[in-house]
Amino acid sequence: MAANRSEIEYLQLDEQQSFVQKVQAYLADKSTRAAYVHSYGCQANVAEGEKIKGVLSQLGFGFTENIEEADLILLNTCAVREGAEDRVFGNVGALKHNKRRNPELIIGLCGCMMQQKSVVERLRRSFPHVDLVFGTNAIHRLPQMLYGCLTQGRVIEKPEDEIDTTVVEEIPTRRDNTLKAWLPIMYGCDNFCSYCIVPYVRGRERSRSPQRVLEEAKRIVEGGAKEITLLGQNVNSYGKGLSEEERINFSELLRRINDIPGDFRIRFMTSHPKDCTKELIDTIAECEKVAPFLHLPVQSGSDRVLDVMNRRYTAEHYLSLIDYARERIPGVAFSSDIIVGFPGESEQDFEKTMELIRKVRYSNLFTFIYSPRGGTKAAEMEDPVPAKEKSRWFQSMLKEQEQIVRDLHEEMVGTVHRVLVEDDNGPAENGSHKLAGRTGSNVLTELYGSPDLVGNFVTVKITKAYNRSVDAEMI
Repeated sequence: MAANRSEIEYLQLDEQQSFVQKVQAYLADKSTRAAYVHSYGCQANVAEGEKIKGVLSQLGFGFTENIEEADLILLNTCAVREGAEDRVFGNVGALKHNKRRNPELIIGLCGCMMQQKSVVERLRRSFPHVDLVFGTNAIHRLPQMLYGCLTQGRVIEKPEDEIDTTVVEEIPTRRDNTLKAWLPIMYGCDNFCSYCIVPYVRGRERSRSPQRVLEEAKRIVEGGAKEITLLGQNVNSYGKGLSEEERINFSELLRRINDIPGDFRIRFMTSHPKDCTKELIDTIAECEKVAPFLHLPVQSGSDRVLDVMNRRYTAEHYLSLIDYARERIPGVAFSSDIIVGFPGESEQDFEKTMELIRKVRYSNLFTFIYSPRGGTKAAEMEDPVPAKEKSRWFQSMLKEQEQIVRDLHEEMVGTVHRVLVEDDNGPAENGSHKLAGRTGSNVLTELYGSPDLVGNFVTVKITKAYNRSVDAEMI
């Protein structure tokens, strides 16, 4: 009889425990063992970086923000954009000088880039100072791989032809922020948008059990966090891979997290429009802890381009979701992702995107000029539009969006909001401190008050608007 998923999880972790002890023993007589861990890219990468730090802390490593002081350098990479890969290779090349100064230094790379065979082969061949390479689903095996580096030398894992989709739980986490926490609820992606490499480097969709998610959410709240952001490539398809007994949808998961005792806020990303439902919007409206904010990536306002992108919705359907959310959720705000200059996009297609931006009035946009990713269908498409023309479109969109945000902020003046105070920016001339936080709609808000307010919710009235933030006073 085949072992069930939870048995596989614990078998893998038990297997690693002996290596945890071996690494701890190896490091016991070392005067310093400082690790530098840097995560590129998305929030999922940041969350995985926190798990990497959790494992290293368990092994006996401390941490440093100064790469020159590190005995272990581990770069957690992103493969979504070609520019990110170029930066990683540039940074790794520069590290050979660190290796010369400290021959015992261990240099490692992990994450999405390491799921590509061409990348791993290039590292093996051209970067001999790199000691450790592993992919997206091997964090739980870090003790074993690191022990191999310490005792035998180079450990470079070959990318799997078929990505292991086992969900491994109980990996220790060392959170970088005690006030705001990332909480992955699922991994992978089934959508295969024509421009996107994610399904090829992170595998197919699989969900964490609701029990495990709720247990971790409770621990986060009990630890003092005031904001939890649920993460997944497409949180709207949460439930895939679960047994019949434990399967629930994303709306139900939100409701259960909302029921956890405590004063905290819930956010989530990313939410694919094709799977966004009225039920989800109703849930946001009815759950007092869920922020009135929806990140809903549209990518383009042109149905023709959306079809070539394999997004599987139309601009009309997308706008119907926006309208329903505005009807049901008081004060709701939206953010989105947009790609400019997709292969074959015309100026008429781009103008449809601009029309959609004007209708929705996003509070924030993550915008990109299209860059091809090898291995995706879009990379093989003809792309006749000159880069100069794409740049012109891009700049006009940024200018339009800047004005929209300024107008939205002006409309907030005089309104009352609940703000989570996140930062103390130091003493002000009036004797109080200049503080910063965010509204439920995710607007950066600056106010004056006691530094003791950091980590608390306060009620404020917006007094002044700027391009990127608003000023407020407590009431």
